[in-house]
Amino acid sequence: MLWQDVKQQIAPRLGVSSALADERPIIFIDSVLQRLDWIDIDPAARRSYPISTAANGLGNQIDSCKTPLGIHQVRQKIGAGQPSGMVFEAREPTGRIARDLDNRDRDEITSRILWLDGLEQGVNRDGECDTFSRYIYIHGTSDEKRIGQPVSAGCIRMNNADVIELFEDVLVNDLVLIQ
Repeated sequence: MLWQDVKQQIAPRLGVSSALADERPIIFIDSVLQRLDWIDIDPAARRSYPISTAANGLGNQIDSCKTPLGIHQVRQKIGAGQPSGMVFEAREPTGRIARDLDNRDRDEITSRILWLDGLEQGVNRDGECDTFSRYIYIHGTSDEKRIGQPVSAGCIRMNNADVIELFEDVLVNDLVLIQ
């Protein structure tokens, strides 16, 4: 998918958006392929990463443990400068580094956090479907062995090295389309 194709999907649903006007890259989450594409206006700059979405599938309802659909933006970036594998609790570094990357027992948030905010009123913003109040992130995980399978509790999990790389290029307010 090209940047222009994603823009055509997003623009009519949002109207005017500063992120689109600035022609910033767009993060496209493909839940079927379990892949995150960082789509730049320059097709040669595109990058793809394996991910894991929710074990419960897709959905926007609060307490559903599902990955929310629709158009989002990166509201906050958390974890800059922390070492790879740093475990976060309540968005704060714990000082503990996850060394077991086959940890299936805990849904640990590691390395970096991109906190998402829904932009579609009644779909993923406000009320019983608000992505931001559901604490939905793109983040590293201590369960890297299962990346590529839908196993999360709602967030988008990435390998630690991948989320660190992505984090460096993403800006607050960049758009994220989840399908």
